Amino acid sequence: MSTVADKLAKKSTSKTSSKQVRLRLVYVDFWSAVKLSFLAAVALAIVTVVATFLVFMVLSTTGLIDRVDELFVAFSNGDFSIKQFLNLPQVMAFAAIVAILNLIVITVLGAVVAGIYNVMVKVTGGLLVGFTSN
Repeated sequence: MSTVADKLAKKSTSKTSSKQVRLRLVYVDFWSAVKLSFLAAVALAIVTVVATFLVFMVLSTTGLIDRVDELFVAFSNGDFSIKQFLNLPQVMAFAAIVAILNLIVITVLGAVVAGIYNVMVKVTGGLLVGFTSN
């Protein structure tokens, strides 16, 4: 009795003729590039906030922040404490601001790159891409 694996093995041994096609990318849709760059920026923003939280928690749990604070207090004769500026709400607010700025910059850069590519296609003729059907 034939199994599914035997049937798949028979199919893989038969050679099919694959046709190769060469296409030229001559236009990148502006709104598609903006949407794609926005989604990539959202993913990067989430990674930024989560990574900042995790790094802060590791530094706080290991006591490294306390040791650095003791060093700053010793050098400044008690006038300056780094714990005033380096607590969880302030660190997360800073991470959120950086994430929002990155979101804006990456989205704008995606739009600019799409525009520049569309202008450069007029000079270079576009990007040649090869496809095959397997």
